[in-house]
Amino acid sequence: MKKSIWLCLFMSLAVLASACSSGASSGGGGERKIEKVSDITGTVRVAVAGWAMENGVDTLTGRKTIGFNPYIQDTFKKMYPNIELKVTQIPWENAMAKQKAMLLSKDVDLIYTGGAYANQFYQQGLIRDIDDLIANDKSFDPRIYLEGVFKNSFSVRSLDGTKQFGIPIILGKRMIVYDKQMFEEWGVEPLSANPAPEEILEKAKKMTGKNPKTGKQNYGLWFSGNSLNQSTFVSLSYAYDVNGVEGSLDDLKHLKWNLNTPEMKKVLEWFKEAAPLAPKAFINGQGAENFGMEENNIAIAIDSSGGAAFNEFRSSGSADLVERFVPVLNMGPSGEGWVAVDPIVMAKEVKDEKAAWEVMKFLTSYETQKYFYENSLATPTLKKADFVDEKDIYTAKAMELADIARKNLLDEANPFYNSRMVPVINGFISQAANGNPTDIGKTLSDLQSDAVKWSAEQ
Repeated sequence: MKKSIWLCLFMSLAVLASACSSGASSGGGGERKIEKVSDITGTVRVAVAGWAMENGVDTLTGRKTIGFNPYIQDTFKKMYPNIELKVTQIPWENAMAKQKAMLLSKDVDLIYTGGAYANQFYQQGLIRDIDDLIANDKSFDPRIYLEGVFKNSFSVRSLDGTKQFGIPIILGKRMIVYDKQMFEEWGVEPLSANPAPEEILEKAKKMTGKNPKTGKQNYGLWFSGNSLNQSTFVSLSYAYDVNGVEGSLDDLKHLKWNLNTPEMKKVLEWFKEAAPLAPKAFINGQGAENFGMEENNIAIAIDSSGGAAFNEFRSSGSADLVERFVPVLNMGPSGEGWVAVDPIVMAKEVKDEKAAWEVMKFLTSYETQKYFYENSLATPTLKKADFVDEKDIYTAKAMELADIARKNLLDEANPFYNSRMVPVINGFISQAANGNPTDIGKTLSDLQSDAVKWSAEQ
């Protein structure tokens, strides 16, 4: 994913949000007994994007948090006392360039990065396949991970789907969340568990205007109008069964494009109807700053995280907002939508393969994912994550969505989609919001011609 998106999704990693349990947290010592796993020796160089390395304080709740370095001392160094870890922390703002430079100069063995970055590094021949390491290690069980992301995400698998090059460690939270209180104030039936695009539009239209109880301006809908990967489009493409491109993304020249179709027309027609239902600032990715809070004025938010409501619970102990802001599945026929995945990957020119593999397993393990959840609310990639707070309905829903994820050739792994389609879609949304939507037929015809020409030039 583009760096600014990952910065938004994982800002909590930089400030390290507080632990969700009152007992000893991962990396905090106390009740847990960490035992030695192996005497294997070696040095492993790890480059991580955005992780807070030292202890700190959560700016939202005031609780103390545990940095990655203390966590490593309390866990990994006891499990692998003879492996030396050399960790380099890189801000998200320049993660792609810096990590690529380290890979090219052979100065790193393992990387934590954004999924789109990892896939690009792999396509450039800088990342190692790990299928042989998995096959030869009976202690590693890939079945512990959510199947949808481990087997289907381009963040960890090759574009032809035949090779595994990464292990997922953190998921983004992208779901539909609605304000139950606002629905009640307007007398509208709650959203279904798996709402179709038409249901969302129908109910959003009923709640755009002056609230009948409060007299305040309400907006029926919010989604990002300038998303760098336009994840709402991805969700709609599932809902309307868009077959926009056929082939394999590792053979761009021979892709078959189907962008000027009735299904694609339905997607743009949905955007045309949806745009006037959102606050004007949505075209700049803003306008939902109060969503999840008491003073909220938006009925339905697409690709929301629920973060504000759950942070209030963690801060005050009151579950009122968690009960008010309800998460549901995305718009695909089974609830599918776009799922952000951050992996750990291994450099092609890894220096100490055996030691690096042990570190890679540790960094994606139950123990480490528990640490990240408790200290930053990072969404785990595990099928069994019993450390997730029972009140954290948003993380639970994000994991449910990840488990049903399936491949989509029209998402950020597709360079034409990312660089050429998304700006056109965002431009269409902006024009629709301003009451002057561009002609859908011409928009799709131009996209089709551009795509065919683009592939021929590859």
